[in-house]
Amino acid sequence: MDSFLDAQLAEPLLRGIAKAGFEQPTPVQTAVIPVALEGHDLMAAAATGSGKTAAFLLPIMQQLLESPAPRAGTRALVLVPTRELASQVLDHFHAVGSYSRLTAAVIVGGDPRNHQVNALRRNPEILIATPGRLREHLETGEADLSDLAYLVLDEADRMLDMGLVEDVFAIIQQAPAERQSMLFSATLHRRGVAELAEHLLRDPLTITLDHHRSAHPDIDHQVILADDPAHKARLLHRLLETADYQRALVFSNTRDGAEQAATRLADLDIRCAVLHGELDQRERKRVMGLFRDGTVPVLVASDVAARGLDVPGVELVVNLDVPRSGDDYLHRSGRTGRAGRRGLTVTLVGAPEWNRMAGIERYLGLSVGQVALAGLEARFQGAPKRGKPIKKATKKRAAKGAAGKVEAKPKTKQRLRDRKNIGKRRQPSNGAGAKGPEGTPAGQGVEAGFDPPKRRG
Repeated sequence: MDSFLDAQLAEPLLRGIAKAGFEQPTPVQTAVIPVALEGHDLMAAAATGSGKTAAFLLPIMQQLLESPAPRAGTRALVLVPTRELASQVLDHFHAVGSYSRLTAAVIVGGDPRNHQVNALRRNPEILIATPGRLREHLETGEADLSDLAYLVLDEADRMLDMGLVEDVFAIIQQAPAERQSMLFSATLHRRGVAELAEHLLRDPLTITLDHHRSAHPDIDHQVILADDPAHKARLLHRLLETADYQRALVFSNTRDGAEQAATRLADLDIRCAVLHGELDQRERKRVMGLFRDGTVPVLVASDVAARGLDVPGVELVVNLDVPRSGDDYLHRSGRTGRAGRRGLTVTLVGAPEWNRMAGIERYLGLSVGQVALAGLEARFQGAPKRGKPIKKATKKRAAKGAAGKVEAKPKTKQRLRDRKNIGKRRQPSNGAGAKGPEGTPAGQGVEAGFDPPKRRG
């Protein structure tokens, strides 16, 4: 498939694709769309930001347009791990489906239930949901999947990390067995993904375009060494003051770390906002709106935003903390370098994080350049190179070494009765006062193989 025209998509979809600015299909779209249009179940792995959302939305929308069912309930379900990713999928739907009459709704935790019940009553053709909230609606009878024909599980590895698999299984049990299912994940190698695919898919085709450890080719990677958290705060401020970017994402491993970093930056007159899992849905939407429209050019986030955050113009990603794993690093850095534009990922590394960062580099096969900011160089310069341990020589060994190599005497086993007789006069074996040859005591001399020491005169 060299162009979207080759897929023979409906006219409303082609107009929507042109309006959205999609000129040529990405590799994942080229591989997935024809197979999905044929009705195959599939599991696909591709790099973050490769266009997989449109890859599953376009064939589903095409088939819904080809076989309209106005009296049916929801016919397509897209399960995603986070509220942010659900919003991104809905944005993609509105972008490519603006000229179609298809409808979609989002069901996620944090939104008012009565609004969601009203949306479900309107029977949207496509439902985009997080597993936990959708399961609640299914258990209360407010949601119905009896007419479901298409099921998509996006970011399956992230669902495993977040412990959402039980909810996914409960949802699958209420969906018809006769359906087309697709599983998408940045990493198919994760333990548990295969089990999930076994329950979800029937004779699936596997599409792997990029190795799960492949770093994005349009992203540069740098490391800056830091001595302590206060030093990291100064480095972050300098980076955001001097770097050339339209939007920047700063990641912290914890919610408290994100809050503290945002407060420090605001005190230093850096316009920023903070995003983490404790914000309610209304506040999250407000924060993302400020970041998207450029009101605040810097967003400080915990790992809740590492996946599913698709904001154009992010040119700088700063890891205030080294990510917990290579996969997390890949997803964080994947927020930049999108749509053919180059991006930069900078990681601030302290002494306790050195080994973890080195492990990430080995895991991903990255060659990360080490840089320093003038006037803010760290005292810590990385772990010293390890050589072979040098054994300390004792005085006795040193003396032997000076005199030449001495052949070691074989060790003999000492019996208990010999240790008890140390210091005692040895009794002759052939009677008291018995003499051996040459007048020596019995047991000595020639028969005993012993040369008595000569007396010094």
